[in-house]
Amino acid sequence: MTTYKNNALPAVLLMIVLAAFSRLIPHYPNFTAIGALALFSGAYINRNWLGYAAPVFALFLSDLVLGLHEGMIVVYAATLLIVFLGNTMLHNKVRTGSVASASVTASVSFFIITNFGVWASGYLYPRDVTGLVSCYVAAIPFFHSTLLGDLFFSGVMFGSYALLSKRFPNLAFEK
Repeated sequence: MTTYKNNALPAVLLMIVLAAFSRLIPHYPNFTAIGALALFSGAYINRNWLGYAAPVFALFLSDLVLGLHEGMIVVYAATLLIVFLGNTMLHNKVRTGSVASASVTASVSFFIITNFGVWASGYLYPRDVTGLVSCYVAAIPFFHSTLLGDLFFSGVMFGSYALLSKRFPNLAFEK
């Protein structure tokens, strides 16, 4: 079981909030830290409600600035799944390969879930197999940005935290 040392939890929460700001600055479409912050939260905020609440709250705060939308529930559900992936794939197993694998899994999951939600809404595509296929095909150009963003920001977040934890041991978690 992971326990928190002095400043570990506030440091992790601060990193999550900072990552949420990636949605508010000019960026290439879908190249944000949302997937990475959800994986990071799942990996480091153990199996409790805060691990799930922190990224959703950060996402909600940025949505208040960007604008609330009908697809929020689907995006939040996909984000919660990514927290779960971080918890199951990375908790006490944070290594370069496992972070990269979890990032790819997060990107694919987010793509499948959110685009299914777009199709199911019935606003843009007919609710039949042709509409579903059309929805996923139309979303392909955006997938590479999601994947690259998840990989890049996961590298930044997990790498930065690893370096900070070595430099400042009171930021590290006990295993």
